[in-house]
Amino acid sequence: CAIGSGLSPLTRVQPQHQQGRLASSSMAARAAPVGVVDPMGAATYPFEPEVIPNVTVASDSAQSWAGDLLLIAVTDGHFAKDGENVKIASDVLKALDADFGGAIADIVAEGGFEGKKGSQTKAVRVGSTPGAKAKMVALVGLGDATKAAEPSKWGNGPYHALGAAAASLTKANKAATAAIAFAGAPDGDAGSMVQQLVTGLLTSAYESTRFKSKPSPTASKLSALTLLLPGVDADAAAAPLMRARAYSAGNMVARYLVEAPPNICTPSHIAACAAHIAARFPDVMSLRVLEKAECAELGMGAFLGVAEASEQPPKFIHLTYTPPGGAKGGKKLALVGKGLTFDSGGYNLKAGAGSMIEMMKFDMGGSGAVIGAARAIAELQPEGAEVHFVVASCENMVAGKGLRPGDILKSAAGKTIEVNNTDAEGRLTLADALWYVQEKCGVTTIVDIATLTGAMYVALGPNIAGYLSDSEELSEGLMQASCASGEKLWRLPMEEAYWDFMKSPVADMKNTGSRWGGAITAALFLKQYINEGVTWAHIDMAGPAWDDKANQATGFGAMCLTAW
Repeated sequence: CAIGSGLSPLTRVQPQHQQGRLASSSMAARAAPVGVVDPMGAATYPFEPEVIPNVTVASDSAQSWAGDLLLIAVTDGHFAKDGENVKIASDVLKALDADFGGAIADIVAEGGFEGKKGSQTKAVRVGSTPGAKAKMVALVGLGDATKAAEPSKWGNGPYHALGAAAASLTKANKAATAAIAFAGAPDGDAGSMVQQLVTGLLTSAYESTRFKSKPSPTASKLSALTLLLPGVDADAAAAPLMRARAYSAGNMVARYLVEAPPNICTPSHIAACAAHIAARFPDVMSLRVLEKAECAELGMGAFLGVAEASEQPPKFIHLTYTPPGGAKGGKKLALVGKGLTFDSGGYNLKAGAGSMIEMMKFDMGGSGAVIGAARAIAELQPEGAEVHFVVASCENMVAGKGLRPGDILKSAAGKTIEVNNTDAEGRLTLADALWYVQEKCGVTTIVDIATLTGAMYVALGPNIAGYLSDSEELSEGLMQASCASGEKLWRLPMEEAYWDFMKSPVADMKNTGSRWGGAITAALFLKQYINEGVTWAHIDMAGPAWDDKANQATGFGAMCLTAW
């Protein structure tokens, strides 16, 4: 409860016993609360792409495939320098060139292409040749032939780059059908190669068009892509193809949530997205959404203190994944995401140059990662563990009844918090969410993820999320998932001595400490809500939630959490 604010969040709410199951739909109907103007009108928006390219594996040769665009993957070993010129050096590529009427040699001669990783040529028309049926052909580089089969780290492998290049070329050439062939059998594990390639393709083809009045003239036309892999059984490729589709779908759900403006992506919108997932996978997913009154009855004063100033009703979202065979040994995990759909900073208003207030729609990036992981896990249906996906979602706004600097809140765990900065609100919502998954779900392992501190952004930059944990086993698992998914994590120390910065003379703790070590003190704050014997890690994804160069959401975290 907000001890210093006259009426606490717990006394302003008339108790209502609502079970909180939302009607399920693939589209979110956005009914604005009474008195709130909805400038986008009565529009609806999808939670994920309604159509994605169909990817299949076939044993056909490059010459026999008929379609719009054939991409030939080559290593640098297929070429040789002749003075300033580059020429084809391998017999395999020379034979392909002959069948394609010299088109490949023309591409190489014109562009000086050398097969470097991720590089690509322009596509040229093949013309009428008896040896080939594709309309256009282009080359894509895999890089060093001796390293192509090495395990990739952090998504930087040649096959992931090949998928990204394929997305670029098919889009640029408006190809509806495409195929990828290899000049020589690709080295390494075929399943891993297929998963990396297809994930790179599906995630790189993304273009944000939902909020434009007209269809994008540059949108990808790709409907089908075939991987031409003689000797690889199509049935054996089914599992890696499914994994790639699931991982990519999770990433897309996260991107769709994070990119949506705050008048669209409200707490109710995130709850509706969770309902969409539960409805699509009813055999393994169930949903409960706690309304404000129910949160008040549970004593969630920290969460409701943040939500108090907003006209948008808060939503406490709880998705549960139950594996088809049940949880083995009662194993229960929780993924907890920060869900601030807009963060004004409250009375500590984000103002002035560098405040990034116009970008604070991405302050729910942690919830995007968690809901995206739920989408992927629901499709993959891994065995063994029951997984709880929890998001305490609200806005942090300014109003006469809102949270003030100096207020004291009482969390569901019974701990009191002196709020010395209303712009350190995410940790307040997470505190009650962490309590909930332990006390109401009985989980023994927790990973929370949040766009929590500017300090982490300063420390690790825009590409890497930091994480903190006292568990070596959990830390190792997260790093393995990071490398497998291509979403970069780096571990920071949990420096207990910094807790002195968080001590309050009037409450159990403050919500912020000194300016030094802000990412660490934020984690130490959350640690106060972890019960003894519970394994926990905190991920601060403030940097990689948004790609400033591309000016779009990344969907960061969904694939890493899924891999973990």
